[in-house]
Amino acid sequence: MNETTVRYRWFALGDLNGFFGLMFDNLTVLSFLAGILIFAFGFPADIVFTRMIPGTAFGVLFGDLVYTWLAFRLAKKSGNRTVTAMPLGLDTPSTIGIALVVLGPAFLDLKASGMAERDAAMMTWHIGMATMVMIGIVKLIFSFIGHWVQKIVPQAGLLGSLAGIGLALIGMIPLVDVFGIPLVGLVALGLVLYTLVAEIKLPWNSPGVLVSVLVGSVLYYLLGHTGLVGGTFPGLPVANLHFGLPIPSLSFLDGIVPALKYLPIAIPFGILTIVGGINVTESARVAGDDFKTRDILLTEAGATLVAGICGGVAQSTPYIGQPAYKRMGARSGYTLLTGIFIGLGGMLGYVSFIIELIPRAVLAPILIFVALDIIVQSFQACPARHAPAVAFAFFPTIARLLAIKLGNPEIVSPATFDKLMNAPGGSLPELLVTVALGNGFIVTAMLWGGFLAELINRRLRVSAVYLLVLAALTFFGVIHSAMPDGSMYFPWNLAGLAQQIPYQFALAYVVLALLLILFSFTRESKELAAGTLHAA
Repeated sequence: MNETTVRYRWFALGDLNGFFGLMFDNLTVLSFLAGILIFAFGFPADIVFTRMIPGTAFGVLFGDLVYTWLAFRLAKKSGNRTVTAMPLGLDTPSTIGIALVVLGPAFLDLKASGMAERDAAMMTWHIGMATMVMIGIVKLIFSFIGHWVQKIVPQAGLLGSLAGIGLALIGMIPLVDVFGIPLVGLVALGLVLYTLVAEIKLPWNSPGVLVSVLVGSVLYYLLGHTGLVGGTFPGLPVANLHFGLPIPSLSFLDGIVPALKYLPIAIPFGILTIVGGINVTESARVAGDDFKTRDILLTEAGATLVAGICGGVAQSTPYIGQPAYKRMGARSGYTLLTGIFIGLGGMLGYVSFIIELIPRAVLAPILIFVALDIIVQSFQACPARHAPAVAFAFFPTIARLLAIKLGNPEIVSPATFDKLMNAPGGSLPELLVTVALGNGFIVTAMLWGGFLAELINRRLRVSAVYLLVLAALTFFGVIHSAMPDGSMYFPWNLAGLAQQIPYQFALAYVVLALLLILFSFTRESKELAAGTLHAA
């Protein structure tokens, strides 16, 4: 078919289903971003709604508009009238992760240093902007070398680290919200599992996510005053639209220096979205839509940079599931509608109002579904023999979640926390070890997964290299930092029990690496390696 005569059917009935799914995904992530900052860390709500969300939403608008245009271009070039645009939205793992381990702790640290609450909140906003700009720059660079990362790090490390985030941060935290209002939350979760996991259609092919949100919200507001739903019922929120424009500024420069200590957390999040973007582009190609990988990756990098410069604190990424949107009959109308709805909503304030209107227990099931999807895909996409490596990569994120909860002054007082961090005993204090295991959790998980995957492959010397890298990063606190805030250091500047973490952890990694190198010369390991290569 001549590319100048093809008429692209850019909007179809399936775009409505696609819109509700993609739109509510973004709303859910924004809701948890706001909820974590406001309720878990006491962040001023007006700064979240009028400063952070407009820029964050504008990044989604930018990315979805570009992806819509790329779909039109591909349809014209290929003659395919049913091209489905690549879905773009806020990256769930990094949005929740950065809220929990960058923005929240930064805000508390600034207040603890004597800064006034609003000044601390504004500086935290600038740190968030700076973090996004740095992630955007990293993503621009890795757009050209993403395939290289895929080649050197086994999938068990890449996907295992992501699955750990899915399990501990994306899945467990929302699950607590679901059972915080059990009648509402569990019904909403059941509808999501019924439609998205069991893949059973609702009557009249109704969108499962939309029905789940509507039913849960109606139950909440109908029964809330009776006390049956659990918790305290606040009633309908005041219709207050939080207006804010995502005006480009250089305010992020104020946050560059304090944001540097969070780089071991931020950069891996950016790399994971690049690797994920490569994977989802390949899945779209298999489904029949052959987008250029570099176009997809550069767009997500650009959207993240735009968001950061305009005040955003969460990165955008192409979503897993383009073939699913294609199966439901979506074209490019759903990305256009989502971008406009989220982008304008962030500026005009109705997105913030919806976030306040819909209980988190109703939106939480969407994140639980995302967590399940990430975890299942991690095991399915990796060789079956690497399943232990995928599971092993979960542990650093679980440690990080425990450290976050134990470091919450509402759970453990600061004095008790410090005492537990330095408690004497026959071994290093459990809380100190837990904090160290959780600091730099993404890099740790990637390297742990890679180490064990290569060990399973009988490539003992390559596995030893991973251990030596772990030792080097541990020694300077890039991972396993002994500091509660996860900051890097020269280990000889530490004092007390904390000084033992870099020396003892690094030494342990080095000794195990040397042991593996010695084992690599044994006849048994050579025979096993030869057998593994032959089987492959």
